[in-house]
Amino acid sequence: MKLGHLTDSHDDRAVTGFAIDHRKVAPGTVFGAFRGARVNGEDFIDEAVRAGAIAIVARPEARVTGALHIADEEPRAAFARLAARFFAPFPETAVAVTGTNGKTSVVEMTRQLWRMAGHHAASIGTLGVTTADERVTTGLTTPDVVTFLSNVAGLAREGVTHLAFEASSHGLTQYRTEGLRVAAAAFTNLSRDHLDYHGDMGAYLTAKLRLFSEVLCPDGTAVIWADDAESGRVFDLAQARGNRVMTVGERGTSLRLVGREPTLLGQGLTIEAEGATHQVRLPLIGAYQAANALVAAGLVIATGGETAATLSALARLQPVRGRLERAAIAASGAPVYVDYAHTPDALEAAIAALKPHAGGRLIVVFGAGGDRDLGKRETMGQVAAHHADRVIVTDDNPRSEDPRAIRAEVLRGARGAIEIGDRREAIAAAIHDAGPTDIVLIAGKGHEQGQIVGDLVLPFDDVAVAREAAGSL
Repeated sequence: MKLGHLTDSHDDRAVTGFAIDHRKVAPGTVFGAFRGARVNGEDFIDEAVRAGAIAIVARPEARVTGALHIADEEPRAAFARLAARFFAPFPETAVAVTGTNGKTSVVEMTRQLWRMAGHHAASIGTLGVTTADERVTTGLTTPDVVTFLSNVAGLAREGVTHLAFEASSHGLTQYRTEGLRVAAAAFTNLSRDHLDYHGDMGAYLTAKLRLFSEVLCPDGTAVIWADDAESGRVFDLAQARGNRVMTVGERGTSLRLVGREPTLLGQGLTIEAEGATHQVRLPLIGAYQAANALVAAGLVIATGGETAATLSALARLQPVRGRLERAAIAASGAPVYVDYAHTPDALEAAIAALKPHAGGRLIVVFGAGGDRDLGKRETMGQVAAHHADRVIVTDDNPRSEDPRAIRAEVLRGARGAIEIGDRREAIAAAIHDAGPTDIVLIAGKGHEQGQIVGDLVLPFDDVAVAREAAGSL
């Protein structure tokens, strides 16, 4: 592709790729020079030009010599628009999901429902790039825009027609998910998270709302979990833009949840939609899993799915990795669940999901991540202490912080909890202690395959460790 085709000019130089890391620049590259929290990409413009960059996307005041300066007050947005033109075409139907909790489950459930309807579908998010036959881990909820768009274009070349992706607050703020025609966007919920980055809840919500104010197509559909306190803000924004709105949940009007009854391995849902009542046996436990499933159904219906068939397909959903995943059965007969819950609300929801199924105690093992929002640690401790019967505070991903200091902050809220720093020992202790009517919940890391300690990522999988501990009893 010629540079002139991207910039509406007469420049006939060939564009070979896009990069936001100067070390990945090759002859013909368009380089994005952005100011970040730790690194200023403008400092590497000269190195990028020497490496062969033919165009630099940067602020108007940036100094650029030897390459075309594509100046924009918001260079990330300009870079994303150009990259999208370069990497296109993309899957015909794309939907995005934002919110504090539930994004991963919703995009994966949407993919499954599309697949059951006969579509070649994929999802992108925390679990990686997921299709019917493969998964490629990216390690980020939303990868950088170059990786994101190249992956999406690759999926289209492989025949994928339907794509669901997570739109994190970081990704939305940094324009990492631009360029696709987003036919439907979903809002799950909002609770405290990432305040180390956004500063306050107002800024955090504003970042989420950008999915609806700028990314969602003007003729697209907003699917909103109506039972969240912030759902009204999303509803008003979508209506003001003229978007179609679908609300789901107990207060929803499109998919109204009028009944939910826990069963041994799932729950029965009664849903009113389009004047009819539908009975669904969802093979997943917990109120928040019902919420995720209904939001996913809303996205599928918003993009052409038949309502009755979509709701019926909920009965065939498979568990999502690390989301209330039953990892093992202890020798005593107690089930052991692993969940990604790492915020106060998510931890409370996971406990609430399991509590009705525990004839005895609910034993919770959890910690808090280092170099992340410090304010949620004590609150998480309070949630666990208030709602669980036995609490073991352990290490999560301490990163550069002192693990003992992190545990101490959590323990300030978790009075009466046991402290076992080594996560493997903590998991084993919980499983060994569990009686035949108890349930064990291991929270915080979910699907993750490593534990970040300092600059090292040590192999660690909660599910595998739980199975080992259960098998050794």
